[in-house]
Amino acid sequence: MIKRAVISWIGSLLIAYSLQAQNYQTLIVVAQDGSGDHTTIQSAIDATKSFPDVPIQIYIKNGVYKEKVIVYSWNTKLSLIGDSTGTTTISYGDYFKKIDRGRNSTFHTYTLKVEANEFTARDLVIENTAGEVGQAVALHVESDRVVFESCTFKGNQDTMYLAGENARQYFKNCTIYGTTDYIFGQATAVFESCEIISLKSSYITAASTIEDSDYGFVFKDCKIKGEELPEGKTYLGRPWRKYAKTVFINCELGAHIIPVGWKEWNSKGTAFYAEYNSIGAGANPANRVDWSHQLTKKELKKYTLEKIFRGWNPLKSYF
Repeated sequence: MIKRAVISWIGSLLIAYSLQAQNYQTLIVVAQDGSGDHTTIQSAIDATKSFPDVPIQIYIKNGVYKEKVIVYSWNTKLSLIGDSTGTTTISYGDYFKKIDRGRNSTFHTYTLKVEANEFTARDLVIENTAGEVGQAVALHVESDRVVFESCTFKGNQDTMYLAGENARQYFKNCTIYGTTDYIFGQATAVFESCEIISLKSSYITAASTIEDSDYGFVFKDCKIKGEELPEGKTYLGRPWRKYAKTVFINCELGAHIIPVGWKEWNSKGTAFYAEYNSIGAGANPANRVDWSHQLTKKELKKYTLEKIFRGWNPLKSYF
């Protein structure tokens, strides 16, 4: 019954879009068996109108799409929608040494790269299959007003690179796997009701927040898990740059989290690391490093979506 209602809602939405935008296609279907408009995700993206007035949806049928995908800066108001959670996968296996483009090779290893503003994605698995071979990015985002809902990101070191000065990115009901620094970058990003799963005793986050940004990475109502990891060996994060900001709010921390919580990287500089109401075996406020913070109720009021995202409401996306 629910599925029929959702299909009906999507149908009504698509009809409305078509009425508003007769001069270009606003729904594109990707299917590996040839039953859609395209057989690859990239060819579907390449076929979309640049800078559309009306949002465009690319609906991707189930399957493993072995592609290196780019959503270009002109592909604004674009949505990638998987057929169903956990069964529509974008997969690739580039890594630092394979790319071999010098000291910045990490930034060329992505499976999915998003350069466009006002991008949304839902019900996708995005993975880098290179394994434990060093830096290997699954998701690379360097744009503003981006939403991922019910997506899974799989990798090891550097799974997720979130970039862009003053960029705002929102993750809802997502699952993220990795080993070292697997959520890193300078963007302002909120993770709400997500599962953050460490595959190795290392560092979860490596923020590089810019100096004049009030917010970096914010985790709200998340579960921080370690898959059969030893107790007390995994750090919540370390600062990639000296103004790094990372905050955990109402999160459940597994026993794998080290009592001190956070680690310096060369120098802690002016990094801001904080928690509020952490629970679980890894919640240990009394033993955290003395330069981290436990937020007060008054300080917590600064961490609404509206304030973090400077008035942008990610819940009103283009799904």
